[in-house]
Amino acid sequence: MSCHLSRMLVAIVISISSASFAPAADEPKKLNVLFLLGDDWRWDTLGCVNPLVKTPNLDRLAKQGVRFSQMRVTTSICCVSRASILAGQHMARHKIRGFGVPFDEAAWANTYPAVFRRAGWWTGFVGKFGVGKADPKHFDFLRSYEGVHWMKDGAGKVHVTEKNARDAMQFLKERPKNQPFCLSVSFFAAHAEDRNPEQYLPQEWSAKHYESVKVPIPATATEEHFKRLPAFLATEKNEGRVRWKKRFDTPEKYQRYMINYYRLATEVDEAVGRLLDELEKQGELDNTLIVFTGDNGYFHGEHGLADKWYPYEESLRVPLIVRDPRLPAEQRGKTNDAMALNIDMPSLLLRAAGLDVPKEMQGEDLAPVYLSPMPPRWRDEFYYEHPVILAKDRIPRSEAVVRREAIYAWWPDFDHEQLFDLTRDPRQERDVARDPAHAKRRESLAAKLAAWRERVP
Repeated sequence: MSCHLSRMLVAIVISISSASFAPAADEPKKLNVLFLLGDDWRWDTLGCVNPLVKTPNLDRLAKQGVRFSQMRVTTSICCVSRASILAGQHMARHKIRGFGVPFDEAAWANTYPAVFRRAGWWTGFVGKFGVGKADPKHFDFLRSYEGVHWMKDGAGKVHVTEKNARDAMQFLKERPKNQPFCLSVSFFAAHAEDRNPEQYLPQEWSAKHYESVKVPIPATATEEHFKRLPAFLATEKNEGRVRWKKRFDTPEKYQRYMINYYRLATEVDEAVGRLLDELEKQGELDNTLIVFTGDNGYFHGEHGLADKWYPYEESLRVPLIVRDPRLPAEQRGKTNDAMALNIDMPSLLLRAAGLDVPKEMQGEDLAPVYLSPMPPRWRDEFYYEHPVILAKDRIPRSEAVVRREAIYAWWPDFDHEQLFDLTRDPRQERDVARDPAHAKRRESLAAKLAAWRERVP
């Protein structure tokens, strides 16, 4: 074979290889995806909801997109919720019930990053993976780490949120420009550094945003409200109470820790702003679906508790902002009160990109709710479940049927039920499960819970 012919064959192969990723001239550009996940962000950790919190970039996202006011999680703990977000499944189906448990290869194949990657999207993951250890072979770009706020960086230290931002920026700048991308940025903030006595360790620069801020103590953050909990929760062994003592047992500690929590949120917001600016600089902002949400809610002292886990509103509700390039200008900046769930995230991301949703997923595509002039009928309840973590006297099992107007909770380890009428009692101060006036509703919801328990797996 002549050298001239060999060079021609090589050129043809290179041309074909390059063309396989390049869209045809008349083919519409494929939508990119940027999925942003905050850790321990409850629904009101946004400036557009709570003016004490400084989140101008996330507020800008909300003005350019849609904010869901009724977004909740099906299990309120990071490892399970993150598995549910990746797989679009309830815990009862994906069966990841604790820390350190990874997806097996068959289950991973039906997660949203795996589907995007098979379809030709350049995939990246930055930050806290939380479902076992992230596998480099599952992503084109992987930077996974968590657990502390300050990390080694050569001879010095770097804050975990700053590292999140740098790594995500590296992905955006170095990605192949002839492929669509799917980047998941999973911030460790505003999660506490549990083993550090200071709990929340922000960067110095964010202090200026909270110099004169005083955070109101919730009306239900009292000893009386703690004692109203079921006896198995109203104990000093309860992990929520253990962490309350670390953070909130004096007014002075409450102010210090809450302000540092909000500072961590502001630092995430600044990182998000840098990513938005980079997308705009690259001309990709209006070709990228951007979603921001949280993995679980958070008690800020309500019921005498800290952290999450239990089937109360503070633990269940998280923020959700969707900036969708398909959204008409006149529809931007609105608040939607449809009941959204963490298991809806993969369906939303995949369908927006024109990809099929694996049949194993249990969530719904939220886009018709905010894009359609005639929104579809939507869910009015969901099934909540939580495993035992550590021990049943620390974080016991719970199940619940959650509706807008009521929460019916069942604690299997203690054969105990609770019922809250959220219309009259939005702060869940009065359990009416043994009130004869609510007997029919309790029976109906108990039957609903049994049906959900059978249906979900």
